[in-house]
Amino acid sequence: MKTDNRVFTRLLHGASATAVLAGMLMLSPMAQASTALTADDAAAEAADDATGDNSAGDSASDEGGSNAIIVSGSRIVRDGYQAPTPTTVLGADEIRRAAPLNLSDTINQLPALAGSTRMNTSTISAGLVGVNALNLRNLGTQRTLVLLDGQRMPASTTGGLVDVSTIPDSLVERVEVVTGGASAAWGSDAVAGVVNYVLNTSFTGLKGEVSGGITTYGDDPNYRLSLAAGTHFADGRGHIMANIEQTWNEGIHGIPRDWYVGAKQMFNPAYTPANGQPEMLAATNVGYTTVAPGGIITSGPLRGIYFGPGGAPAQLNFGSVVRDPYMIGGDWQVTDFGNGPQALNNPMVRQNAFVRASFEVARALEVYGQFGWSRAKTDMITTPMFQFGGLTITRENPFLPESIGARMDELGLTTLDVGTWNQDIGGLPYKADRNLYRYVIGTKGEFDMLGSDWQWDAYWNRNVSDFKQELYIPINANYRRAIDTVMGPNGVPICRSTLTDPNNGCVPLNILGTGVASTGALNYVNGTAWLDATITQDTYAATLQGEPFATWAGPVSLAAGIEHRREASKGNSDELSKVNSYWAGNFKAIVGSYTVTEGFVEVALPLAAELPFAHALDVNAAIRGTDYSSSGFVTTWKLGATWAPVPDIRFRITRSRDIRAGNLADLFQPGQTLTSTFSDPFVNNESYAMFYTAVGNPVINPEKADTFNVGAVFEPRFIPGFSASVDYWDISVKDAIASISVGTLLNECFAGDQSLCQFIERGADGRVSNITLRPVNLASQVVRGIDYEASYRTDLAMLGLPDSQLTLRALATNYLENSSLTGLVGANPTSSLGTFAGTPEWRYLLQASLTAGKLTTSLTGRGMSDGVLSNTYVECRANCPTSSATARTIDNNHVDGFFYIDLSASYRFRPEVEAFFSVSNLANKAPAVIPNPTGIGSQQWGVNQLYYDVIGRSFRAGFRFNF
Repeated sequence: MKTDNRVFTRLLHGASATAVLAGMLMLSPMAQASTALTADDAAAEAADDATGDNSAGDSASDEGGSNAIIVSGSRIVRDGYQAPTPTTVLGADEIRRAAPLNLSDTINQLPALAGSTRMNTSTISAGLVGVNALNLRNLGTQRTLVLLDGQRMPASTTGGLVDVSTIPDSLVERVEVVTGGASAAWGSDAVAGVVNYVLNTSFTGLKGEVSGGITTYGDDPNYRLSLAAGTHFADGRGHIMANIEQTWNEGIHGIPRDWYVGAKQMFNPAYTPANGQPEMLAATNVGYTTVAPGGIITSGPLRGIYFGPGGAPAQLNFGSVVRDPYMIGGDWQVTDFGNGPQALNNPMVRQNAFVRASFEVARALEVYGQFGWSRAKTDMITTPMFQFGGLTITRENPFLPESIGARMDELGLTTLDVGTWNQDIGGLPYKADRNLYRYVIGTKGEFDMLGSDWQWDAYWNRNVSDFKQELYIPINANYRRAIDTVMGPNGVPICRSTLTDPNNGCVPLNILGTGVASTGALNYVNGTAWLDATITQDTYAATLQGEPFATWAGPVSLAAGIEHRREASKGNSDELSKVNSYWAGNFKAIVGSYTVTEGFVEVALPLAAELPFAHALDVNAAIRGTDYSSSGFVTTWKLGATWAPVPDIRFRITRSRDIRAGNLADLFQPGQTLTSTFSDPFVNNESYAMFYTAVGNPVINPEKADTFNVGAVFEPRFIPGFSASVDYWDISVKDAIASISVGTLLNECFAGDQSLCQFIERGADGRVSNITLRPVNLASQVVRGIDYEASYRTDLAMLGLPDSQLTLRALATNYLENSSLTGLVGANPTSSLGTFAGTPEWRYLLQASLTAGKLTTSLTGRGMSDGVLSNTYVECRANCPTSSATARTIDNNHVDGFFYIDLSASYRFRPEVEAFFSVSNLANKAPAVIPNPTGIGSQQWGVNQLYYDVIGRSFRAGFRFNF
């Protein structure tokens, strides 16, 4: 293994970092660590059932002190050690009771996770379709480190998102969520925390599952198949296990749900700064005035004439309130494409295969190897191609209905401005195929040194993520040529361009109506944008852990390690994408690489034990040096302490410095072009489609975060089975890696910041033709809140119910702040706290489980507090203050929260076989109606799929066996 010795030179000789570490050990609040829970086989099963902060129950230990269950908030492994990092554990029993199609759906219900990327996202150009990425504290998916058995999982996108659906769900023994900065212990990207999937690598026997599900509406059928086997060989010195699984869901096309009511935000046409009316309206039954399925005339005396089936013209009823491109009421459903061809839930096939083998070469030496393969494939229909006006149809166009041509002649019109969402082209077909290949070769063992046992582990890990994307989509130049049609010399419609270039192959496209486009025209207009890319991650790592000596209070534990990692991306895309020729997509392969070399040391120091007012007192500290080839050397550290004055209560406090460096997209993005519609303040807040291009910044610096946690764990001996915890946390990120948003660029340029205007390009008509977005170290972000947890577990034999057990658990997170600052001159902090797409003020999860003999039933309640559309809005309906870009007035800023109830039950016919049934969203509660903001993207659902259940009541049933 080749490593950069600068890491260790700076780590050992970095006097300032060492002095800070030593000084804070003496004087400051201590940072985070984890829990080590010891249990015998029966207690281990109970521990697996935990869903909350494991440290609330981590004092349980087996009498013999064997079979440790290690919770990985720390590198320290020691029986009875209880470290200060709050750690939530989702156990095997809890996973089984939930019976999810995908494990990530259950994990995302934990209150600490907010704003995770879901598999049904339709962000095509960014390549996020089919990706499940976790988001702790809503700090961003790139700031949540995902581990598999303590080893870093690879990114599935060049933007650093880890697709957790690539993990073999059926082998997961538990999921540990470390809710606090953990970069010093586990490496960069752990700004918000760590999610560690722990596999049952010692499984023996044969187990499997067959299950299926469907919604209450009879759509989105799905199934799950899994089979795992494991055995020992060579007289128990060797072990081998294998697993295969497949999940499938059909998806939901369109929006066949009653909750779709065309909810959107629009500017109030009656607003003036002095009349007391709100500038913005949040309304339902909102359609469009400048776009229609078969085209609509957007301006002039013929404005509002749209073209229906066969090209028949009709006059649009504009409704009661009109402000282009929106209207309320009238024929809103005629022009709307929110309930269009795109999928409410994407169809998906996911396959996993996993093999692991280990062999004990000697008593204290084991070699192991494993191979994992995962595939996620989707074939779906996405957004239609929308054009909010700006298309010119000349009087010469032979597809014009005669009545419209005659009216043009009467009025002296030679051209029409038309908008359309091109129903004849339809939703754009998209295919994505992701494959992850994971190879691990390692060795581990133990030895005696300094009179104690030491454990070591060394491994090489290669992860290869291959992903292919295809999008069948109009080519802008071909589309423009094809709609510019005239009558040819022989009386047949031809493209105007063919008159001067007879061999250009252009086929006229009729966009004036539905069901009127020819197959030849559609074939000419459309092309296939594709991307074939590979991300490779190579990791070499070695760790050492032991107890070099003891103090008066117990053994001192030490963990140290080194790691060298290389991240690289390569690939190719079609030639037209490279020059932004398509309406959307325009995929571009990222080519680049960087290396990271790290070294860390962590120590757990007991200071007191079994003393008056100090039943236990421990200090935990870690320091890590990290050297990036892209941005240089950086130091992270962690300090923490736990103090139990009596066995019933334990206080914990932590402080840490964490980092995240630029990922492959941040550094090397060659120019990913996306399309959406925004309001342009330079043209009276008119909304129209804009291109914006994301480019990389190879000189970006790592962002730094300061994390503080303080809390307490209560385990009163006079209430057996009860535990509770409360933790306050605060994460402050500075020099955050971020791109200034399109809306901010437009508004700040309009306000006079000329340094931002240089990134905006405008065409001859004054409209934006492209905006360039580049990540910089401008922003800062602060998130803070309080986590609560309580659990109670009791045997019901005292009530005359033998073999019965009741488990109650409640988890809640009260988010107190989520604010950010762009760093622009004169900018004020903005807050997403309580906003519909930001961070909710409250998320909570309530669970009750009853086991009575062979039957287990479980009831889960999950909820979120009410919120607002935006914290910058001022709600009023009359006597409103003057509206401004930073404090717009709106008639309704409220967003309802939710409370869903889930039910599950299982019955064991025999110890090895059980049947199960579950219902999600038992009351079939619809999502809150949330008017979309004025920026128009591909999906105008009027709901928020990040938090709310948009599918409705769904059922799952099946059986499992474990022999």
